Amino acid sequence: MKLTTIQTDAVRAGELDLLELVDRYVTDMPERSILAVTAKVVSLCEGRVVKFGAEAKEALVRRESEYYLPPEYNPYGVMVTVNRDILIASAGIDESNGDGNYILWPDDPQASANRIREHLRRRFGREVGVLMTDSRITPMRRGTVGLGLAHSGFAPLHNYVGTPDVFGTYDLKYTYASMVDGLAAAAVLMMGEGAQRTPIVVIEGADMVEFQDRNPTAEELQSLRIPLDEDLYGEMLKAIPWDKRPGTA
Repeated sequence: MKLTTIQTDAVRAGELDLLELVDRYVTDMPERSILAVTAKVVSLCEGRVVKFGAEAKEALVRRESEYYLPPEYNPYGVMVTVNRDILIASAGIDESNGDGNYILWPDDPQASANRIREHLRRRFGREVGVLMTDSRITPMRRGTVGLGLAHSGFAPLHNYVGTPDVFGTYDLKYTYASMVDGLAAAAVLMMGEGAQRTPIVVIEGADMVEFQDRNPTAEELQSLRIPLDEDLYGEMLKAIPWDKRPGTA
């Protein structure tokens, strides 16, 4: 698998439309390649920002997340949240590389990923995928890792259930490989977390990926989410004394 980073100018809120950004910096998309782009630059292009001082970050986090823990629950003063069925710090809100803004997640990440894929398909006439990324931390592990926030143009999971192991003596019972998060982990590692200005990565040669010349279906998107009753960590998560955004079930 080959990953190629694309360096951009510093992206500021409202300077470019999302597709203008893509057209300016993406000059080629090989057949069956995947364009990975950070959620942060998508949000900057779409104006999903709030100026420092206009609203307290804690209030923003409470508004953006379905479930949250107040900041006093950890030594860093960071709110642990669930936003769009994803366990994430601060509802995904970040202030780094925002030029004086809090950067929220895109309003509709899936619609934005679909829009980019459809545009690339028209522009290059090739079967391509799109992956929108962010980074998060994993419990009991130090360091950030990539997260796939939205995807388009390829199947999100590879199903190993019922397939034999290398010796043929054991059939896998539960294993699915997440194409979305696995590719995001590789892309985010290449993008970096600081001042690299490489928010776009082109992924080639991802042989396990099943490309689809269309947007994902609702059923495919739902397949990435696991109900708490089926989640290995479900009982732990249900035991947390979450506060809920009004209107959340």
